[in-house]
Amino acid sequence: MQEPVTGREKWWWCDALYMAPPTLAMLSAATGDDRYLDFMDELWWDATEFLYDAKEGLFYRDTRFVIKEDGSGRREPDGSKVFWSRGNGWVLAGLARVLDYMPADYHSRQEYVNLYQEMAARITSLQMPDGLWRSSLLYPESNEHGESSGSAFFAYALTWGVNHGILAPEVYMPYVFKTWNGLVKNVNEDGMLGWTQQIGYAPDEIHAGMWEVYGAGAFLLAGSELVKYLNGNVDHSK
Repeated sequence: MQEPVTGREKWWWCDALYMAPPTLAMLSAATGDDRYLDFMDELWWDATEFLYDAKEGLFYRDTRFVIKEDGSGRREPDGSKVFWSRGNGWVLAGLARVLDYMPADYHSRQEYVNLYQEMAARITSLQMPDGLWRSSLLYPESNEHGESSGSAFFAYALTWGVNHGILAPEVYMPYVFKTWNGLVKNVNEDGMLGWTQQIGYAPDEIHAGMWEVYGAGAFLLAGSELVKYLNGNVDHSK
């Protein structure tokens, strides 16, 4: 914080919007020092301006995928832009976790809520019939099977929004239940959540034997929010 850097320099890949901003929001809540939150706020919106495609309602993973003003840039075989499921899952879940620790009267809170709602609407429009999302959001033909980690992050973030009165349950819970049922089918007889894309930076192949800790973690996050919803243990004050 004493050596200022822009958001697009510090958080140059969208995954970082889950990793760092919630921690700064937590620090602000724990210490009562708004400087942590103000620092986070400044960097967040600069990174968002850099990586967010407002027309698509989705985040590019990093500058390698940002389409230039002349229309040139990396695209899928069918010409669609490359938007990574897990990358956007990191962002939507990051928004939920930031809002969890951001005061209700914080000056730019509504902007985070607006972005969250915009992304939620876009993400649900891309859900596949099996309840899951493909690694490449706009090119689902890249994989026949749904990918677990991105789908689990979406399930968590969407349920969180319903539990906090930001999303309408009658609109979004059908998507959540459909996702949860799809995810459960990806758990094998030994309890392993498969079909999780490995560490990477772009949409890639998956198969039943692939697992990772972030996939299991996102699955548990989704389950924890779903239990709160089903038990009626929700907080609409935030």
